[in-house]
Amino acid sequence: MKAILCHAFTGPGDLRLGEIAEPRPAADEILIDVHAASVSFMDQLLVSGLYQMRPPTPFVPGTEASGTVVAMGDKVTKFAPGDRVACSSWTGGYAERMIAKESKCVRLPDGVAFEAAATVLHNYGTAHYALVERARAARDETLLVTGAAGGVGLAAVDLGRHLGLRVVAGVGSDDKAALVRDYGASEVINYRSGDLRERIKSITSGEGIDIGFDNVGGAIFEQMARLMRWGGRLLPIGFTGGAIPSLPMNLPLLKNYSIVGVFAGAWAEKFPDEAARMNDTLMQLLAGGQIRPHIDRILPLEEAGNAMRAVAGRTVQGRIVLRIR
Repeated sequence: MKAILCHAFTGPGDLRLGEIAEPRPAADEILIDVHAASVSFMDQLLVSGLYQMRPPTPFVPGTEASGTVVAMGDKVTKFAPGDRVACSSWTGGYAERMIAKESKCVRLPDGVAFEAAATVLHNYGTAHYALVERARAARDETLLVTGAAGGVGLAAVDLGRHLGLRVVAGVGSDDKAALVRDYGASEVINYRSGDLRERIKSITSGEGIDIGFDNVGGAIFEQMARLMRWGGRLLPIGFTGGAIPSLPMNLPLLKNYSIVGVFAGAWAEKFPDEAARMNDTLMQLLAGGQIRPHIDRILPLEEAGNAMRAVAGRTVQGRIVLRIR
């Protein structure tokens, strides 16, 4: 079968389309005919050797996909051949067929397209875990999302709107402002051309933010640490800016706010039943039009390397999807 292969951790430029043997599902896994796979920032970190884990090479990248069930292991009880599903996995999505744990698969409601379904579990799963499980977000609280036009950031804006939060979107260029406003941001800040601290003080009448959802890291996170409201929750989601920040711990002490780690993938591994319920909730929200993932463009499988370069270059709004069937 056709698949994109990573032979060394040298980045998207060295990915190649090749032929590999079809994977075989273990007892708790299902085999999926892949129709669509999304391209994430994590995917390009993984092939570049910059992620927390390094799978044995060669491997097939791709953390999220959708398609139809072909076969399953003998311990699988929730799915049958022909079921339409979305799934997540650490690797394997950029191929004609992949395997995924039963606990990391969710049945697609009628009418949900494969392309949209392939963009939900990572993006909206991270946002839902962060805002609902970790931050315990309450209606009318003020949420600041950085990297707000990217895949996870835009999902946080969209879900924040759904949860009744006042969403402030932080972006790195003015051309992204219209998109984040369309997805529910009441205020937009370009932190490359404006003063983030002064804008937040103005927007919140000096009170600060209740929830900080930071995808960027570095100096942006350090500024957010000085903008928190009493009892707030500051969530480190990722470090797309490349720098891992450090903070003086008197900052959370003085305002009684919390720094709350968010690693949705590890949580899903430790608590598969809870993660499966969240995935089902997200698919129902998608089917009902209550969330609406944004697809920047759809490309063929062989364009995976170019898609990753676009993600790394921050020219993507929402997600790129690879159409495989």
